[in-house]
Amino acid sequence: MDEFALIRRYFAPLSPAAEGVVLGIGDDAAILAPPLGHELLMSSDTLVAGRHFPLTTAPYDIGWKALAVNLSDLAAMGAEPLWFLLALTLPQPDEAWLAGFADGLGTLARTHGIALVGGDTTRGNLSITITAVGSVPAGSSLRRDGAKLGDQICVTGTLGDAALGLQLNGSENRSPCAQSEHDLVALHARLDRPTPRLEAGLLLRGFANAAIDLSDGLAGDLGHVLAASGVGADLQADALPVSEAFARQAEAGDRLALQAAGGDDYELCVCLPPDRLAAARTAIAPLPLTVIGTISAEPGLRWWATDGTQLKPELLSYQHFDDRRQAP
Repeated sequence: MDEFALIRRYFAPLSPAAEGVVLGIGDDAAILAPPLGHELLMSSDTLVAGRHFPLTTAPYDIGWKALAVNLSDLAAMGAEPLWFLLALTLPQPDEAWLAGFADGLGTLARTHGIALVGGDTTRGNLSITITAVGSVPAGSSLRRDGAKLGDQICVTGTLGDAALGLQLNGSENRSPCAQSEHDLVALHARLDRPTPRLEAGLLLRGFANAAIDLSDGLAGDLGHVLAASGVGADLQADALPVSEAFARQAEAGDRLALQAAGGDDYELCVCLPPDRLAAARTAIAPLPLTVIGTISAEPGLRWWATDGTQLKPELLSYQHFDDRRQAP
């Protein structure tokens, strides 16, 4: 199968007629018409086999996650998703793998109304690069540089599930009980099929002063907000929200590291003025919005225990060029 037949069979169906698409797949470049009065936001991420996902990951899940991580970036800036480009590098055109990959990619794309408008295919070690485009009314995007003193630092959903799922991947020490197996399925679902918080991002656009998505771990990602905004933060370690599966399966000594530095959460971390917190929670309900700390004037990120003791954990967030952190 040549690359043109591959594109026609597996990816052309992901390029339906869509608003703003003057010309999609099939030419040297797509022709797109941005919404009137809006700014365009673009995000690009690459997933490499063995580095960003385990080699045993199902192709459906790889397709899903490759798009989800880009949609999460758009969510963090309050953007409406519009179009995406796909650059796919394959060792060989395995038809069963391609069918599963395109199915996962297409399912998430249709869920969020985003159309594939172009890209590239080539031969090499398996990697997937997606560039996603979204829009916001001019001047209304959420950014990292807007956090203000006294803002409540909040996160959507729960933290640590994906990191724990990766940690337990192939573990021989877990309990064989039915509850344990149910928990493992839930944790691996968070790892393999993250939910980009697009609706929450859109709704929080009118409330939050700053936002970021949690891809590399809370400590590192929030650090980007602090640096961009010129502020510091004080966080309550025991306030980090947990799922029932995480609460049952995580070792006590591992919990903070998994939740604060494990990565792959794809939740939103937002900084909200206290007087907007209640309205923001109502707006995104039933998705939880948990207060975990406060923006402060003193630079840096500080962790506190419930009794007021300052904690000094060693937290290693994901680094692309650090061999200590990669998928098996």
